[in-house]
Amino acid sequence: MDNFEKYIKENQQAFDVHKVDKDKLWGNITEQLDNEEKVKVIPLWKSSKFRVAASIVLLVGLSLTLLLTVNNPVSDSMEGYSNEELFEIDLHYKNLVFQQVQLVKDHPGLADADKVEFLSFMDELDEEYEQLKLEMRNNLDNELILEAIVNNYKKRIELIENLLHQINASKKEMDYEGYVL
Repeated sequence: MDNFEKYIKENQQAFDVHKVDKDKLWGNITEQLDNEEKVKVIPLWKSSKFRVAASIVLLVGLSLTLLLTVNNPVSDSMEGYSNEELFEIDLHYKNLVFQQVQLVKDHPGLADADKVEFLSFMDELDEEYEQLKLEMRNNLDNELILEAIVNNYKKRIELIENLLHQINASKKEMDYEGYVL
């Protein structure tokens, strides 16, 4: 390496003789830039095939979305519910209350006036439930309101069971009195 540096220093005059022609060098660079191929750009949105394909994809997507929203029974039946937990609780207790109310309505040993009074009380509990449901929509995921809704259903079921128990107990007493000799 030292010999090479020594040679360059001794012959520095020979290297300085040749000067770079800057105009010629720059001319070659610009000539090469001008000779590059220009790439032809065709925007996709101007292509008729792309427009047709995009239209088909859009129509298929919209029809699938519409089909799924129309045929989804859970979303239709859950309308008005703040969450899925409330929906499941409501569905379970509504079935229980409906069955019990039917037993009361169909019971032959209960007077019509008693049925009307009992059903009006059940309607009051239904109104209380609707208010709780509205409150649940306003205060999403409020555990106290959810607990109050469950207690409302439990009151209804308990009242129905107590009424049926009293009716059955009075019926047993009447049956017992009928067998006295």
